[in-house]
Amino acid sequence: MKITICGSIKFAKEIIDVYDKVKSLGHEPVVHEQMKGLAEGTASQLVDKANGMESSEIKKKYNYIKWWYGAIVNSDAILICNFDKNGIKNYVGGNSLMEIGFAHVNDKKIFLLNPVPDGVPYVDEIKAMVDVVLEGDLTKIK
Repeated sequence: MKITICGSIKFAKEIIDVYDKVKSLGHEPVVHEQMKGLAEGTASQLVDKANGMESSEIKKKYNYIKWWYGAIVNSDAILICNFDKNGIKNYVGGNSLMEIGFAHVNDKKIFLLNPVPDGVPYVDEIKAMVDVVLEGDLTKIK
C-alpha cells in the first residue's frame, strides 16, 4: 500500500523512523524530500528559519501544502504521526487536520498512529474522518 506519512515537522526524526518501519512492513511510504534533511538538521528550510523567515513564508516557498495534497491524492492512504506537542497528548495540528480532510474527501484510508487527542477543539472532526487508530502498532496497517 502506498502511504503518505504526515505529521508536525518538529518530529521529523520520528517521522523518518516511522517511514523506515512502514517500508520494512512492505508498504511504500511517502514523505517530502526535505523531511530527511529536517531529521538530520541539513534541510534548506532550517537555514531559512535561522535567517528569520516566518513559518508561513517557508510553507509558501516550498509549496508544502500543495505538495502534501498531491502526495495524498496519489497514495492509497495516509498515516498521521500524532505525537505529544504543546502540552497536548497525541496532538493533531492545523496542517495534519487539513491532510486528514484532503484524504477524506479523496476517499483515502486514514490511519492515526496514536489515539485521538482530547485537547483540541476539532476532536469530533478527527473522529468522523479517521478510519483506523493504530494505538502505536504499525503492524495494524492493512
